[in-house]
Amino acid sequence: MIGFNRVTGAGSRHAFSTHYPIISSNCEKNLRSVFAACLLALPFCAALTAQSAQAHPHVWVDAGIEVIFDADGRASALRIRWTYDEFYSLVLVEERGQDADHDGTATAAENAALSGFDMNWHADFAGDTYLLAGGQPVALSRPESWTADYRDGRLTSTHVRRIDPPLDPLQGLQVQVYDPGFYTAYTIAFAPVFTPALPKGCSAQVLEPDRSAADQQLLDALAEYGADENLEADFPAIGASFSEEVKITCAP
Repeated sequence: MIGFNRVTGAGSRHAFSTHYPIISSNCEKNLRSVFAACLLALPFCAALTAQSAQAHPHVWVDAGIEVIFDADGRASALRIRWTYDEFYSLVLVEERGQDADHDGTATAAENAALSGFDMNWHADFAGDTYLLAGGQPVALSRPESWTADYRDGRLTSTHVRRIDPPLDPLQGLQVQVYDPGFYTAYTIAFAPVFTPALPKGCSAQVLEPDRSAADQQLLDALAEYGADENLEADFPAIGASFSEEVKITCAP
């Protein structure tokens, strides 16, 4: 792990894929049930329920990026970490009947049972992770070698995505994280990791979006909808405007 700088401000209506691979239909039902119970229990939850029904995002994820290099110093794989917000973590764990003692931390056996809970991806799901080399998109493999760990009330999963063929970092690499439909909001909350090390002459930084500009783009997109349109079913594909990325640059 290395130190890194966060750079702020780097970086018409569109349809988006209507599936949410990291969100099961049962979990959606559980979310609604919990919100309903909350509504009966506390007045402020009523406002929360009404607001959440109208606005994205619904899920918040702290993301981590590890870039794995081969013996020739080429990027050969990414390891992605997703740490879910406390509320969504609780719903996911309860849905699967884990954390039997409800202490917010799973046993090794419970973590094994949770492993892969968010890896049942549709064929056209990009994994909310996008790799660019020299500014051009690069295909990543399907996820593999996944793990899960529930502790201190938050559920974390990791998975590996191969880069084939491996990439020379001299061309410049960008790893972007975002949900096109903005159902899930990603923040790169952990310092990027480079295994075994960032090649000599290379540097990395985390770039943040211009959030004021992204918010305005979202408002402009939402203004195109009529009052009778189903916003949840046809939310604008605005997620890329909120993208964060790890950018690697190398001296020739």
